[in-house]
Amino acid sequence: MPAAVPSTTDTAASGSVRMDRDFIAQHQIIERYLGGRLPVKGAQDFEHFCREHPELLDEISLSEHINAALKLLETGGHAPPWEERPKQWWERLPIWVGTAAVLCALLATITLVDTGKLRTQGRALAGLQQRLATQPLDPPTSTRSITLIPSRTAPSRRSLATIGGGEAQLADLKIDVSWSKFSSFRVTIDRIDQGRVAILHNVLRDSNGELHLELNSSALGPGDYQLTLDGLTWSGQPVAQAWATISIAH
Repeated sequence: MPAAVPSTTDTAASGSVRMDRDFIAQHQIIERYLGGRLPVKGAQDFEHFCREHPELLDEISLSEHINAALKLLETGGHAPPWEERPKQWWERLPIWVGTAAVLCALLATITLVDTGKLRTQGRALAGLQQRLATQPLDPPTSTRSITLIPSRTAPSRRSLATIGGGEAQLADLKIDVSWSKFSSFRVTIDRIDQGRVAILHNVLRDSNGELHLELNSSALGPGDYQLTLDGLTWSGQPVAQAWATISIAH
């Protein structure tokens, strides 16, 4: 009776038959390797043979087969093996939850900071309002006559006079507008970089061509104040004429 021929699997696994080209072709080793149907020992023997005989890979056109397989995967809508599989929405859920938690924490921090700033500003504003409400108007201990020559070209931050300092003063400001064709003026007083203080309408110049303003230095806070002089037409329309800056000291 003839001896039984061992199966391909048993032969490759046991290594009793030496791996060569005839054995590879006879038992379809390449096809079974690519299909993942070889046992571990058979796959290792085939890989060892390919390392010793790399020309076999060119003979079987392995690169062309691999490119064709990749093209087939692409045609079927499958990603190449080296690309990471797209995660499903439930797999990305922990990332979304973590991102949402970070955003919530950041929003809470910003809210707390803004709330603290608003409270600080509110307390400061309340303190200023209380200070203005309770601050007494000091009676002037002296009267000072000051002549101002305003700028006719543009506003200037250069102070023409300083009023007050130490004790309250009553300043009699004489603003020279003798050169202007107007006899009635509107005087606007602004605290520089802060806000408007007062608007005086229909201020008439005297026979010397001067506007008279009398100010108690304790009535205004320390700082620089700009006086804007507008001539008034017969219909009451203002026309810019001059500017002057004064300083208040306490």
